[in-house]
Amino acid sequence: MSFLHNLACRRCFNRTLAATLVVAPFAAIAGRRAGAADRKLAPVPGGPTSLRSNVLDTAADTLQVKKPIDAMSEYLNGFHFYADDLGRQVEANHFCTHLSEDFHQCVIYEANQKNARLIGIEYIVSEKIFRTLPEEERKLWHSHDYEVKSGMLVAPGVPDIGEHAFMADLVTTYGKTWHTWQVDRDHDLPLGIPQLMMGFTRDGQIRQSLLEDRDRRFGISTPDEKRNRADIPTPQIVPGANAWQGGTTPQIQLVDMPVKTIAH
Repeated sequence: MSFLHNLACRRCFNRTLAATLVVAPFAAIAGRRAGAADRKLAPVPGGPTSLRSNVLDTAADTLQVKKPIDAMSEYLNGFHFYADDLGRQVEANHFCTHLSEDFHQCVIYEANQKNARLIGIEYIVSEKIFRTLPEEERKLWHSHDYEVKSGMLVAPGVPDIGEHAFMADLVTTYGKTWHTWQVDRDHDLPLGIPQLMMGFTRDGQIRQSLLEDRDRRFGISTPDEKRNRADIPTPQIVPGANAWQGGTTPQIQLVDMPVKTIAH
């Protein structure tokens, strides 16, 4: 995983390029999934940013240190669905920080574009950590085995050899995902409350048009990805994950609660 961590890190690229060339053909590095064609995204409310705002933003970007942002070293593209509605499916672009060997934290955007909406977060833990979670907590988490083995989850721009190693690590992990912007319903503003999301677990669940659109834009083939990962062992799922498959699932609803302490 450390190889992938360094390969994707913007600030580490120069010192890892030579090492990368030793293990992967240059053509694969230069040409494989370097990027995806931009999607047409609806604008958010408000006028275009002013010259003053642009100058202030540029100055802040140049002068300020943003260590949590710089630490985001992995980019994953995949799909989620609302835990209580398999029919509501969205593309999810994850930008992740590898905090420890057993823990990632990711921010999720609707696309890998400058004007993309921030739509959620995901925490990813190893099987070792997931096994320590209480039964009620496990209901909030989904497994990643099918996403990896099906080829649905990809690491854009990473050479085959590196992506395969990365996916071999991810296949045994579990994720807890909350989407804070229901972009499939409300493009203008992040209305409502966060929603628990899940990952797909078998063939036939994802809307094929959604998958084909992603593959076309990234210039990849999910069936080819699946074949490339056929040698990755399929793990035994720890009981409690993917609770939605039992017909019921946790989900957040907005309710009024009494305020316990009010300062006078």
